[in-house]
Amino acid sequence: MNTQSYLDWLDHQRQPMIDLVQLWGNVNSGSRNLPGLAKMHGLICDAFTPLGGETESIRLPAVSIINDRGESESFETGRAFSLVIRPEATRRILLSGHMDTVYPESSSFQSCRFINNEMMNGPGVTDMKGGLVVMLYALLAFEQSSVAKNIGWEVLINPDEETGSHASASLLAERAAAADIGMIFEPTMPDGTLAGQRKGSGNFTLVVRGKAAHAGREHHLGRNAIAALAGAISQIDSLNGQHPDVTINVGKISGGGPTNIVPALAMCRFNIRVPNQSAIDWCTEQLDKVVAELNDHDGISSTLHGQFDRKPKPFNEQQASLFQLLKSCGDDIDLTVKHVPTGGCCDGNNLAAAGLPNIDTLGVQGGNIHSEEEYLVLSSLTERAKLSALFLMKLASGELDWPDKTPGGTE
Repeated sequence: MNTQSYLDWLDHQRQPMIDLVQLWGNVNSGSRNLPGLAKMHGLICDAFTPLGGETESIRLPAVSIINDRGESESFETGRAFSLVIRPEATRRILLSGHMDTVYPESSSFQSCRFINNEMMNGPGVTDMKGGLVVMLYALLAFEQSSVAKNIGWEVLINPDEETGSHASASLLAERAAAADIGMIFEPTMPDGTLAGQRKGSGNFTLVVRGKAAHAGREHHLGRNAIAALAGAISQIDSLNGQHPDVTINVGKISGGGPTNIVPALAMCRFNIRVPNQSAIDWCTEQLDKVVAELNDHDGISSTLHGQFDRKPKPFNEQQASLFQLLKSCGDDIDLTVKHVPTGGCCDGNNLAAAGLPNIDTLGVQGGNIHSEEEYLVLSSLTERAKLSALFLMKLASGELDWPDKTPGGTE
């Protein structure tokens, strides 16, 4: 297979790729900004439609959260975008990404700028609008090749990855079931290294209710929710270090009001990262104990909301075979391909849990993501597009014994 002409074509696409990242980066598509997500959805449709195939705009279900009153509240999310090519193919690839960013509509970080000739600063330019551009141009190059007809593929871009993909989780699982291999275009590490094994993640809200009373006249009649929660937080934080590779971060506390009122409501939100199923089971047991002890307090009631919604992604033989092929692609274009375990999560966790082997950091190189210093290394646009295009061509040429999917993905 002669691939050089397609790779050479990508070398000449640097400026159009930069222009497209800048265009998309200047659109605020924070996870809760529905008009911004709708605009981004339209731009993605415009960019990907020339590939052909069948496009679909997918409405997602509403998602429930616990608000600051300790009550369940529903909110709508944006629409997912899908493009399917050759659905009749016996070998299929799912290429996944997200259009949302962590920057809300109210953020002061709204536009792109060039730091120098090799770096761009902007909201989502690395995580992951640059990755979406890499995906697009890799497919444009791949579809020019004579081997493209050997496989089918679907592009699936969701609007809620940055908030946990709660609305799109079932859609990801459904589309993973129809594919053999997954490719996700999250950014690499700042030095260009890819992610291999990933921890799982759970987000939780602990709501504690007591009894309000006048802090001076009738303090004895009150039951202080903040004081009860404080003890529980101390217990939760002390779980760090008690089980291998489990980390627990209490990230937000709220409750109370005027200091002359015994507070009747207090809440904390926390995140847990886990390496495997046994850690999930251990954490669940420990949290049950904390809640039970809270509820033994006179006049105090508590409820724990949340779950481990992203299961750990192990590095198994299937993952190893994909990385071996990707490394050979890197060798062909003088690009070092390495991977490391990480505590971070992404939709690669979701696809692995659905039984789909995947590589989930095929996007651009950059850093300082989720901050106003987010930057993109511009040369990585064409570099990473060539890597994925070559990977697709080798898959289509039969250079890999395609992995048999296995249910689940945790150890």
